[in-house]
Amino acid sequence: MLLYALAVSLSAFLLFEVQPIIAKMILPWFGGTSAVWTTCMLFFQVVLLLGYLYAHWLHEKLAPRKQALLHIAVLAASLATLPILPNPAWKAVDVAHPSERILLLLAITIGLPYFLLSSTSPLLQAWYARRNRGGLPYRLFALSNAASMLALLTYPLLVEPNLPTRLQGYAWSAAYACFAVLCALTAWRSSGEAAAAASPEGAGTVEPPPSWTARLLWLGLAASASVLLLAVTTHLTQDIAAIPFLWILPLSIYLLSFIICFESPGAYRRIIFLPLLLAALAFFAYRLWPYHAAMQMRAAIALCGAALFVCCMVCHGELVRLKPDPRHLTGFYVTVALGGACGGLFVSLLAPNLFDAFDEFPIGLALCAVLVFRALAPELRRYGVARQRWGVGALAVVLCCYLAVLAHLMQEMVGGYRLVVRNFYGQLKVQDMGDRADEFSSRTLVHGTINHGSQFFNEVYRHEPVTYFCPQSGIGRAMHAQQGAPRRIGILGLGCGTLAAYGRPGDLIRIYEINPLVLEIANRDFTYLRDTRATVEIAMGDGRLALEAEPSQRFDLLVMDAFSGDSVPVHLITSEAFRAYFRHLKPDGILAVNMTNSYLDLEPVMERAAASLGKAAYAYQFEPDLGDNICFSCSWALIMDRVTMAAHPGLEHGGTLLEPHPKFRTWTDDFSNMFGILK
Repeated sequence: MLLYALAVSLSAFLLFEVQPIIAKMILPWFGGTSAVWTTCMLFFQVVLLLGYLYAHWLHEKLAPRKQALLHIAVLAASLATLPILPNPAWKAVDVAHPSERILLLLAITIGLPYFLLSSTSPLLQAWYARRNRGGLPYRLFALSNAASMLALLTYPLLVEPNLPTRLQGYAWSAAYACFAVLCALTAWRSSGEAAAAASPEGAGTVEPPPSWTARLLWLGLAASASVLLLAVTTHLTQDIAAIPFLWILPLSIYLLSFIICFESPGAYRRIIFLPLLLAALAFFAYRLWPYHAAMQMRAAIALCGAALFVCCMVCHGELVRLKPDPRHLTGFYVTVALGGACGGLFVSLLAPNLFDAFDEFPIGLALCAVLVFRALAPELRRYGVARQRWGVGALAVVLCCYLAVLAHLMQEMVGGYRLVVRNFYGQLKVQDMGDRADEFSSRTLVHGTINHGSQFFNEVYRHEPVTYFCPQSGIGRAMHAQQGAPRRIGILGLGCGTLAAYGRPGDLIRIYEINPLVLEIANRDFTYLRDTRATVEIAMGDGRLALEAEPSQRFDLLVMDAFSGDSVPVHLITSEAFRAYFRHLKPDGILAVNMTNSYLDLEPVMERAAASLGKAAYAYQFEPDLGDNICFSCSWALIMDRVTMAAHPGLEHGGTLLEPHPKFRTWTDDFSNMFGILK
């Protein structure tokens, strides 16, 4: 039993440790958006399904000794793919639809090791059940999930803060080689003991195969939990940050429900969790309501996590109630994995192309509610006919009311907007505020739920930089500091084009934008790009990758204003990124970084990156007057030589030199830890 437990535990630990490792490695190559993690999750779920299918086929079709020989051969072949360090050739400056590229990269880099790790738990459970007719293979499944959760929890707390990304890849590869040896030994010993275990004395009554109704319920419950997992992850990472901590938290909750339900089936009690499910479904519906009250970050994360836990406990608890005899366990796992893969496929590939809003979230809630109703309805048959009809009728009424609420919310999510579109990089909305005759009527670009720039209809304000870019803000001071000769200005992140309002005759403004929909909207629905007196150049693609590929642009001012929702892509604020920025700046040039966000304290990151290049970082916090309808609260960092600051006395007003943070580790492409800067 110890050999089986070690092999299963190590495989599960490595299976889930590699997920944040590889996702963090490739995140900067594809825009730093939360969709990179969602696409990675699709890959993990599909390969998990393939691993379960392989385990099922191997167990059902081959003799024990042949199973062992084939599995040992594939384990040996997988060692040739180590170490799991993705080739930088996969980087692409301009990738409008990178999902396919990400999936192919993952398949080549970690495909075979991940496939074999995925197959280990069901395969070894089947071998254990074959060898020990009275054993409990489902305990190995719970052990597998416990090791998986341990991997997810140790990554943000121990691995990410202490090991550079490249070293993480090497350490994981060494551990995988140890696993391959251990698994090969387990396979060989299991095949040698199979004959005794298969003796007639040990044979029991063969259970009939599960019905198709049961299989469909397995599939639906697994898919529902998968959709909700990914939808909640997107909900959190879109508006906070695409960071491993917020990837791992929902996945850990998902796994915890698996562990509890499979290790202690009695822990799932309908009398407790079904009322909690009603509360969880109601809370998620409230969060989807566009006008819900704002919450503190920690409260929002905690409540979303608690609601997800309840939903997953119900889905997985009902799944355990329907689990078959161990003879059919590989087929059960295949169906569960297929449900997870279907959920991932729906959220990652189908939803961005089918829906303008994040409709997969309410659809996942609806699926959960319907499946719970389907699971509960037959249970009422034990009561009298009158009670059965009353109970089913009451449940049906509650279900129909909830589905009606979700349908209304799906309309509210896109209602009132001039335009709603969506692609790999997120959802974009254009909204007109106020009557055109009003002094402060405006048009706003929204990414997720975050304002990414506005333009007023009133001619007095129409050509002025507003919201986060007012003249009194840090970026406004930088723009006005460089008077006189025509300037070369670089901007990472287009938004609706507000910064073009600072353009003067003779200026050249070169804008780097990764999302083609943003450029389309800025040209069609806003007029900043058309109205500016400067010459505007647009470079499509990831701003940092584009700058690294270009010769020096000799910018007087370079602005980093790229956001995904409310989060700053990490690869745009590392010391290597700053080195690339200053290569494109003149010696007296200024780097301006928009630090405005709700959840992260970026000042230590700015100070350490500036110090690594011998520069000084100044923070500019701007609070508009009460009743100001033009300007927003904002936070900017201006980074430059101290000589440059001395040459522009006006920059001293409102600016604060950031003090050194010697205990804060400088962020590099190989190391970053957003968990440590959460507000």
